[in-house]
Amino acid sequence: MTAQVDYLVVVFTATSGASGDLLGSDEKELVQLVWQLVDVKNKKLGKVNELLIKSDLDDSEEKEDVEEEESVTEERNSGADCVTSAENLEAALNLFHLQLTNEVNSAGTGTSVCLCADGQLHIRQVIHPEAASKSILVPDCFYSFYDTRKEFKTHFPASDLKALNVHIMAESLGVPCDVPAMWDPSVTLDPATTLPAEVAVQQVQTMASIVLALLSEPFCHTFSNPEKVHDKFESGTCSKMEKVSDNTVIRARGLPWQSSDQDIARFFRGLNIAKGGAALCLNAQGRRNGEALVRFVSEEHRDLALQRHKHHMGNRYIEVYKATGDDFLKIAGGTSSEVAIFLSRDDQIIVRMRGLPFTATHEQVLAFFSPTDGLKETCPVSGGRDGILFVRYPDGRPTGDAFVLFACEEHAQSALKKHKEILGRRYIELFKSTAAEVQQVLNRYSSAPLIPVAPAPLVSVLPAMPLLPPPGTMRDCLRLRGLPYTASIDDILSFLGEFLHDIRPHGVHMVLNQQGRPSGDCFIQMTSAERALMAAQRLHKQVMSSQRGVHSRYVEVFPCSAEEMGLVLMGGSLSHTHTQTQRSRGTGLSPPPCKSRRKCCWELGCFGLQGLSPPSYPFATAPPVLTAEAAAALYPPFGQVLLAPRPMTPAYYPASAQLYMNYTAYYPSPPGSPTTFGFFPSPSALTSPGGLMRMPGLPYTSNGVKDIMNAVQGYQNPGEVSVLSSSLIGQSNGGDAPVMSLPLVNKPSGQFLDLALL
Repeated sequence: MTAQVDYLVVVFTATSGASGDLLGSDEKELVQLVWQLVDVKNKKLGKVNELLIKSDLDDSEEKEDVEEEESVTEERNSGADCVTSAENLEAALNLFHLQLTNEVNSAGTGTSVCLCADGQLHIRQVIHPEAASKSILVPDCFYSFYDTRKEFKTHFPASDLKALNVHIMAESLGVPCDVPAMWDPSVTLDPATTLPAEVAVQQVQTMASIVLALLSEPFCHTFSNPEKVHDKFESGTCSKMEKVSDNTVIRARGLPWQSSDQDIARFFRGLNIAKGGAALCLNAQGRRNGEALVRFVSEEHRDLALQRHKHHMGNRYIEVYKATGDDFLKIAGGTSSEVAIFLSRDDQIIVRMRGLPFTATHEQVLAFFSPTDGLKETCPVSGGRDGILFVRYPDGRPTGDAFVLFACEEHAQSALKKHKEILGRRYIELFKSTAAEVQQVLNRYSSAPLIPVAPAPLVSVLPAMPLLPPPGTMRDCLRLRGLPYTASIDDILSFLGEFLHDIRPHGVHMVLNQQGRPSGDCFIQMTSAERALMAAQRLHKQVMSSQRGVHSRYVEVFPCSAEEMGLVLMGGSLSHTHTQTQRSRGTGLSPPPCKSRRKCCWELGCFGLQGLSPPSYPFATAPPVLTAEAAAALYPPFGQVLLAPRPMTPAYYPASAQLYMNYTAYYPSPPGSPTTFGFFPSPSALTSPGGLMRMPGLPYTSNGVKDIMNAVQGYQNPGEVSVLSSSLIGQSNGGDAPVMSLPLVNKPSGQFLDLALL
């Protein structure tokens, strides 16, 4: 609470675009600034000042408008006592501050001044965002102001703050005013309409009269609690135990990869972000994915942030959507006391080091940032050893990442110049980091496991359930195999062409391997089995080009079912058990129906199949272990999970179960990108009879049994492989394979051997 100021400056702004409730939402430039001084003690009004701002035009448009500038100025300035003009926004803000200071000094009754505006938009959504985008320093007077609507509501509590305007306030206070029809609440007009020139002057005069009415009896209002605009973003920490309101968080998408939390704060300049409330999101590989979660101080500021949807940060437009408090805590929340102590220092700049040798020590890092003969600039680490935080696995092994603190921006920039310099035998990558990124990286490596381990179950071992899809399921999905590794979602959609409209929502699943890289496979859920069949016939072995690469590849397209798709995404694999040639067996899924029966019989070996691929795989029926109800409770169908993607709750598994992480990318992602991954038990060895396999084309210089055992590693149980040399089976030519007897065992997708089953 502060004492009442001596002067209030009633301010009104107009842009070249929308007005009213949409003011500033279209990112248009400020073209008109009108204000009037109110003497609080003497209850007197000053003169009306109007400032016209020239917008940034092209040279051709500028030449055409020079002749009409004087006539336009005369038309727009008819209602103001003092009219001036400025070449650009920076000159206009400086001129406003100069004229206001001169007018206050000439009055001589006081020096304290504060702005007063109708709502939040004029200051927060017009002046500050445009000044930030143009890197203009805003005068100090624009960092605090009074909201006339909130001051009015203290005396009229029943009024709706969002529905208030100058006409309603003037009518309630009995202030006579000549308000244009467009400000009359009984008249419905498009708020995107550009304001006439004289409306701004009339608006300021009416607002000044409202302020005088509030200052006079019977209200005798005191203007003592102004709105504050944060001049800088404060970094800080957030605990996972903290309560974050869902009405204060947004998700920003499309950020440049090199953007920092300060860049996010600059994009939302004028709105108050909570301390440590800008959290950059990381992908599965620990790199920034162009998204951020931002927490504001109130719901009002969150709603204003949503109006900046598709505003620009440089050359990129940023998408802004609602998010929840849980989303923010997953990214920015932390539990480690070591991290809290590391981030507790104020005014610290964080730099992330990536690619450190596993044997790196504090002394080596300090020596890395010490000045050398060729570099005179110093970049001392703040706090010495205490300013270095190594990232480690739960068992204490180093990850190769570390975070380093610097006292100021100058030292941090000097440190970043050492990007890709050598420490030991490795080059080190340096990036400017944030407190939220420190929390994410530490949570990823050193926090408790994402899937909790339940206590020992009553039954020591769960009965093994077959992971193969049941026969007779609807094959309304497509599997694309052999994609270029640089292919994106847009490339896949362009490849589908006319079948684009047959994709279900969230129906594109790009499969990544365990290293988080594209595996060349993609699954697509179609609206019907007929459209999936037709797409497979037309697109099989068509060429796909990637926008990010120069190479093009032909893509194999197969129809499949949702259960088969779920099995592959879970880490399993599909194989044929019916008699086919070696070429058809390598697909993992049956090929699309052939247009010609003769072509199918000769090229694919589908003898007796009538030119159609089998509707399902004739897997051997496993003996029932559980009832149908118990099996459904333990193992939900994969298709139901994938047809309606939703956040998966953590499931309990036995402590000895090996877990496989399912990486999938969903499309489309708005209004929010998926931030969770599903975890499933890795497929165990399936019990099946052994078989003989032949490996043709071995090199003459092969090391024999050792190379063969390495080649089939993962497909057999230890001690269950017997190798017969070529001489034992009557083969005299070198390079033909031995014959092996081994059980048929699944291996995680993405790895296979081209073997001939005998």
